[in-house]
Amino acid sequence: MLEEPRAGRLAAWGNALLAGEVSPDEAAERIVGDDDVHRVAGLPDGAGGEEPPAGLTWALGRLRALGARGLRVALPAPGHPLGLSGPPEFNSWALEAGEAVLVAGAALGLVPEAYEAGPDGGGVHRDDVHTEVVWRCLPVREAPPADVPSLSEAERELAEAMRDTTELLTRLDVAGSGPVADAALAAYRGRAEAGRRLLAPGYPARAVRVLELAQRVGALVAIAQQRGGDGREHGAAVSASEIAVRQEALRPLERTARRAQVAAYNAYAEEWERGRP
Repeated sequence: MLEEPRAGRLAAWGNALLAGEVSPDEAAERIVGDDDVHRVAGLPDGAGGEEPPAGLTWALGRLRALGARGLRVALPAPGHPLGLSGPPEFNSWALEAGEAVLVAGAALGLVPEAYEAGPDGGGVHRDDVHTEVVWRCLPVREAPPADVPSLSEAERELAEAMRDTTELLTRLDVAGSGPVADAALAAYRGRAEAGRRLLAPGYPARAVRVLELAQRVGALVAIAQQRGGDGREHGAAVSASEIAVRQEALRPLERTARRAQVAAYNAYAEEWERGRP
């Protein structure tokens, strides 16, 4: 969870576009982020077929024409279909990707598939590699998403999780140690201090606060789970029993952080349905 999920960017800036808070071009630029290009494939054409793959600006307009009134995020993991509502085919695609967007009002879902491409030949520098993302559009059930808390619930759960596990995590040194973990933590702090924008115009301040805390918790968990070049995990836990205890401590914390992220990204759609935006 060191990186912002693509589904989160699509939902946040797509919702801002639906609300008239940003232009189509700005929404598309924010969604693409550090990738090179995003396309959407499989949108219904209204005649029983599918539209050809299209750019984000056109695709977002097409979703509005199809009845989209809000975008929600799903961040599922094995054994935890967080944010999903079915059917099984869509759930399977979303679980494999680890993220998806559900389009309220259109009974559609979008799952990202990322491809990396570079020039032919050896010795390709990382800066020469381009990332292209295709959002696969599939039908979804218009039903309550699985296990998504309200913003207030998510905020309370995060506070309780941090309070209940801080002592154990500190004793096991799960914040990580060594050059790899230190570099990852420094990079995360650098991004946070650079004033990166969380969410998009139109979101409540509480959603921004919850997302920021959830991402910090997620960063801690991700760093704690990293391994060094010798294959051993960072931190003080070195025995098999200590590693098992550490993983047991991290699992509910990671789950809580994912639930809170989904609650934050979905806050706009929740408020829209209550008639407040």
